[in-house]
Parts: sequence; structure tokens; C-alpha cells
Amino acid sequence: MSNIRLFYSESLSNNLIGKLNKNQSRYLTSVMRLKTNQEFSLFNKSGEWNTKILSINKGIVEFEVQNQLRQSIQEREIWLVFAPIKSNYFNFMLQKATEIGVTKLFPITTERTIVRKINEDRLNKILIEATEQSNRLTVPSIEKIQKLEKFLNENKNINLVFGDLNTENKKIELNDPLKPIAVLIGPEGDFSEAERAKILEFNGVQSIKLNDNILRSETAVISSLSIINYLKSSW
Repeated sequence: MSNIRLFYSESLSNNLIGKLNKNQSRYLTSVMRLKTNQEFSLFNKSGEWNTKILSINKGIVEFEVQNQLRQSIQEREIWLVFAPIKSNYFNFMLQKATEIGVTKLFPITTERTIVRKINEDRLNKILIEATEQSNRLTVPSIEKIQKLEKFLNENKNINLVFGDLNTENKKIELNDPLKPIAVLIGPEGDFSEAERAKILEFNGVQSIKLNDNILRSETAVISSLSIINYLKSSW
């Protein structure tokens, strides 16, 4: 299997002939220096396929799918609910969340949220690149930015794990493997007391103290998702 992987949003099947977009074509030919008859792989949520370059015409790669390398797998639903942070740290957080296995991202606004607008196209590009790098098949989806209250009101049937600075609890138990696991991480200034009270009223919420030290938002995301990933392996 080639170590050059590209996400392809359209349907894939054996013997399919198609064309890559301009950016993907430039990456294969100018960055990776691939030529006609050389191979790479295409993937999406339905699986991964070995693919051969048929031609390169005016910078656009035409390909033929050779054979399927991997079939799709059912991933456990892990959601990340977070307040957006400043750009460089934000990019890093999204990359690591994708590598660890998040399936859906919910950006939220809170009383102390600093960044209140996001560029969805740019974020999707980051998620796709992280999926390509991490050998996953499914690119995480990202929802429209919304208020914390809206998320809590519209997503009742979840296992909510709350990274809480004010709790002493350091253990969680996720007893319903069929429900999505939603990890909630606060903004850089943490949640207000009113917001924290609202979160703690959520049915079945589990608060966890991630560390005795105060963690940056991106560090809290990595820490909490790593804990969930470890627990997930025992189900």
C-alpha cells in the first residue's frame, strides 16, 4: 500500500477512472514527484483503494482505481465540544483531535469565548490533511458554531464528559457504548459559574479533573480525548 494517501469525496470502486482536482494533482506531481503509471491511494468513508496515474494533462492527474485495500469500519462516535481558540493553537488542536479519533466537532460560544467566528472551509482542509496523515478513513465533520445552551438543549442522548477545573473527580465510567461520547472543553477563561451550573444539570454528565495543573485548551483536548480513547478500547 502506498504511503501517499488522498481523500476523495466522490464514490470509489474498482476500475473507476477519474480526475483529481488541481491542488491534489499539484501535490502528487510537484511535491511527491509522481509520474504516469505510479501508484498512490484514494480513500473516503467507504474504504481505501490502490490507484494508478493514467496521464498528466495540463497539470491534472487522471487516475484508474486498481483494487480495494481496506473496507470501511464502524467508528465509535466521539464528539469534541469546544470554544474556538487562537489560530495556531486551534490548528494544532484540530490535527490532534483527528489523529486521536474524533468523529464530529461542535464549536460553541460561551460568555468568555474570545474567538467567535470560524472559517469552515479552512478548518475542513485541516481535518482532511490530518485524516490523510493519520491513516484514518473518515474525515471528522464540523458543525456550525452555536451557543453552549443550544448544544445542551438539542443533544440529550449522549455521554457528556465535562473537563471541570472545580471537581476533584478523576475517574469516569461510560456505561452506554451506543451513545456518542461528547467531550466538553471550556474556553481559555473557563466557563462562568452560571454556565458550569447549567452543564452540571445535564442528565448523566460526568465531570473529570484532567490534571492538578491548569491546562491550556488544546492540552485539555488532547488529555481528555486520550482518556476516552483508552476507555473505548475496553468496550
